[in-house]
Amino acid sequence: MARRSGTREWTIAQVAEEFGVTHRTIRYYEDQGLISPERRGTQRVFHPRDRVRLALVLRGKRIGLDLEKIRRIVDMYDESPGEVGQLRYLLAEVAERRAELEQRRADIEQTLTELDDLETRCRADLAELEGRRRGSPAPEREVIATAGGADVVRRGSSSEPGRSSSPGGDQ
Repeated sequence: MARRSGTREWTIAQVAEEFGVTHRTIRYYEDQGLISPERRGTQRVFHPRDRVRLALVLRGKRIGLDLEKIRRIVDMYDESPGEVGQLRYLLAEVAERRAELEQRRADIEQTLTELDDLETRCRADLAELEGRRRGSPAPEREVIATAGGADVVRRGSSSEPGRSSSPGGDQ
């Protein structure tokens, strides 16, 4: 687009291509009041301020902020308390988002550990069942703990007198 009084201008197609979003996404953010490109008839004309605001919106979305939080951050730049308030608010949001993600990471790690345990038990049970089909005697099983509602089983023979190899047996 042509320069007008030294200011660079972009079309919606140019902005969409640069930021890797659709025209529809840009129009949606405009409808939400997050960006406000100049209108010349039916054409949208984007100025540097619009591009900066769009970049902030997209960054906020990437880190998981909802549009209302993004709006507050973007609008703070132009209003009181200004840039200092904007940065303080953003730091608080970053800390909150980081805590959420750290909790998700911990939850995922716990789930992966539980899946590993389940897979190990399933593979052992499968090997035992396949061994029985081939005529091998079934190994003794002893419930040694309960984790997450499932029995943890130790396989092999117990040489301790008075120990039962079945859950709920006399011990």
